[in-house]
Amino acid sequence: MKLDRHAYLKSLILLACAAAVGLALSLLVVAVCLACACCCRRDVDEDTKRPATCCLTWSAVVTGLIICSAVGVGFYGNSETNDGVHRLTYSLYNADHTLGGINDMVAGSLANAQTVLKTHLDRLDEIFSTRIEYLQALRFMTLMVNNVIREMTTLPDIKKANVDLSAIADQTAFIEYYRWLTYLLLLILDLVICLAMCLGMVKQSRWLLITIMAFALLSMILSWASLGAGTATAVGTSDFCVSPDKFIVNQTKDFLSADVAHYYLFCSPNLPNPFQQSLTICQRSLTTMQIQIQGLLQLSVPVFPTAERDLLGIQRLLNSTEFSLHQLTALLDCRGLHKDYLDALMGVCYDGVEGLLYLSLFSLLAACALPAMLCAIFRVWRLMDSRDKVFDDIDEEDPFNPEARRMSYNPRRSNIHSFCSFTSSLGSQASLHPPSQSASNVMPPPEYMNQSMLFGGSPRYENVPLIGRGSPPPSYSPSMRTTYLSMTDAQIRHFGTGFQV
Repeated sequence: MKLDRHAYLKSLILLACAAAVGLALSLLVVAVCLACACCCRRDVDEDTKRPATCCLTWSAVVTGLIICSAVGVGFYGNSETNDGVHRLTYSLYNADHTLGGINDMVAGSLANAQTVLKTHLDRLDEIFSTRIEYLQALRFMTLMVNNVIREMTTLPDIKKANVDLSAIADQTAFIEYYRWLTYLLLLILDLVICLAMCLGMVKQSRWLLITIMAFALLSMILSWASLGAGTATAVGTSDFCVSPDKFIVNQTKDFLSADVAHYYLFCSPNLPNPFQQSLTICQRSLTTMQIQIQGLLQLSVPVFPTAERDLLGIQRLLNSTEFSLHQLTALLDCRGLHKDYLDALMGVCYDGVEGLLYLSLFSLLAACALPAMLCAIFRVWRLMDSRDKVFDDIDEEDPFNPEARRMSYNPRRSNIHSFCSFTSSLGSQASLHPPSQSASNVMPPPEYMNQSMLFGGSPRYENVPLIGRGSPPPSYSPSMRTTYLSMTDAQIRHFGTGFQV
């Protein structure tokens, strides 16, 4: 039997260690994905990069939704497992209380019969030494006391079962608290990873994505470990639930007989009470002693007044022992302990196993989705990095570059002239001499200049004409307008007053 038990434990440990294979495969997949993303990155244009980024983003979102669904399953499974274990420990404590009461009553009855009753009987034997009939009554009472002691001794010694149940309940409650707390922290970690991933993609924060990848790797390792432990525990508990009666009989055979164990495990009306005969003998012995004491009180007290104290003491002791015997009979009945046994089985085999299966499902979903999330987040991070490098390569002086347009509003760059400012175009336009202006012959300003004045000098319209170009004027920033308005008198004399607004 011990060899079979050790072999069974080894098989459960091997089943738990099988999750290490899944963890190794997941780490291998993640390593290959990261290596491909780092070493096999291709230079793609913007048209193909945008669909790839969208596809990777949706992949990360889908894996996040799968993990969130797994977290919901995990919360339900964690609650069910905790309820089942709580039901088990509550039943164990109830059974411990019942067995403790039985032990106390049996021990108290034996102490009363072996010490107090015999002390009173020895003292009465000295008082009634001259009366043979009273001594015969005392001998008969001593015989009844010995019967009570013998029957109480034949009751099973369940003190060991009491200690074992209490220790099992305490240890189970201790382990369950830390198991529940560990799963709760793991569930919260997965939920925070999903929320932080969405935030990192929306904010396009690379350091947040790197942090998420580190915690996702940790969560993946913990998920595989919880999957192995949960699966092994669920298998072992399911095997116990297949035949719990046989397991308990084998565990209690050292201090409980098979008929006593079956009486409490099945509690069938067809099964006889194994304690009924001993309890009946004790009850009859106590009743006989009560009759003898009542007769001695009526007959011997007038002759031996000093015997009244011992006789009344024996009577009170017999009354308390009989009351304890009735309580012991109720506690030894199978219905109370059988109810605790059924409640414990319901907690372990229904709520406990169901919760463990849900927790195993959560661990499996999370362990499979987290590697995909890691790969998707890393690819998004690399695309973000490559996009920043592309923007760094763009000419900042390009007027059609959105980055250059935003940089033109930077006050630190307000003194930098654009490519079409007058200071940069003096050399190119030196050969062009506008016709002499007179007071009577003044050329009207261009149409776009009139539109600029009509719109109140809005920066949407060009304040500087483009000479020799047929293209429409682009939009200029307010700094360009400031540059134009700050022309020197020499520039005005060179170009004339026709370009003034």
